[in-house]
Amino acid sequence: MEMSANGRIMDSPSLIVEKRKELDVRVDGCVPFSHQVAGHKCGIDNTGVLQHPDGTILKQLQHPPRGPREMLFYKQVYDQDCTDVRLLDLRQHLPKFYGTWAPRESPHELYLKLEDVTRRFLRPCIMDVKIGRRSYDPFASHDKREQQIRKYPLMEEIGFLLLGMRVYQINSESYITYDQLYGRSLGMDTVKNGLTTFFHNGKDIRRDAISQIISKIKSILRWFESQTQLHFYASSLLLVYEGSTRRVNGTNHRRVETESQCNHGSLTRSGRTHCQPYCTDLSLSERNINGTRGGSIEEDWEKQVGLGEGVEVKMIDFAHVFPSDGPDESYMYGLRNLLSNLEQVVKD
Repeated sequence: MEMSANGRIMDSPSLIVEKRKELDVRVDGCVPFSHQVAGHKCGIDNTGVLQHPDGTILKQLQHPPRGPREMLFYKQVYDQDCTDVRLLDLRQHLPKFYGTWAPRESPHELYLKLEDVTRRFLRPCIMDVKIGRRSYDPFASHDKREQQIRKYPLMEEIGFLLLGMRVYQINSESYITYDQLYGRSLGMDTVKNGLTTFFHNGKDIRRDAISQIISKIKSILRWFESQTQLHFYASSLLLVYEGSTRRVNGTNHRRVETESQCNHGSLTRSGRTHCQPYCTDLSLSERNINGTRGGSIEEDWEKQVGLGEGVEVKMIDFAHVFPSDGPDESYMYGLRNLLSNLEQVVKD
């Protein structure tokens, strides 16, 4: 690991491999997720998000009421009997949900089992952006509100915060990582520079990736403009684009970093796990991602490999989602300001 003069952490691919070899395999074959750029450090050995041997990621439920609230949100959106058009439309903007998982040694330690949206990328560049004018929910205590405001007083004005990013540099074949302290150092006049940094590969600004990401964020904004039933607080967007210029079989979107591979057919169960998407009565080999028979997680991933788009934008972190009777103006404000800044980066 190398440290630059301004505190950025740089990892070369060889060092990444060495560090991963040093990591002991966790319970039931799970290992720390190598692409986590922000979020809580919890779970087995306080490692944060875990990667399951089948390629999904595991996010441990937070303490009540946050964890149960997030689990309920996923279950409602991905309920196989869901007929709510707005929730059905929302699925395209979320990681796919495969129920809950628990290690054999700790059957009461629940994890959300989610799609790894970075899986199809060779060198994924990743940024976690918290969206909204405030990062506390209506039920937060006075102390909690003051604490969140102190962390980033400009949240109300800017409407988003760069929580962390990991950017692949093509010249050095290494990653540069920025944490939330970097994001909090950005003001109204410099937040655009932070976005530019995320899309700079050491040689060029990836305007092609920015344009594709803008299109996806606009799609999310249209969903918010169409709904009045939910408000999202302290929720994030996960932005991903392909950082490698190498092409594999005519496309540059196949991920090769993950050492664990899919078991074709049906998923192997380890410990107590509920892997079925949206249900608990059919195996993954019997039900596909749309809730119908005939598919599996592995087949779904195979369909993604080779798609023309080299970007992903997904909404994540739903521990503070509440029913409402009006539009989520705070979240939409953040999306619009993020779009405005990204469009300016493209023009510059």
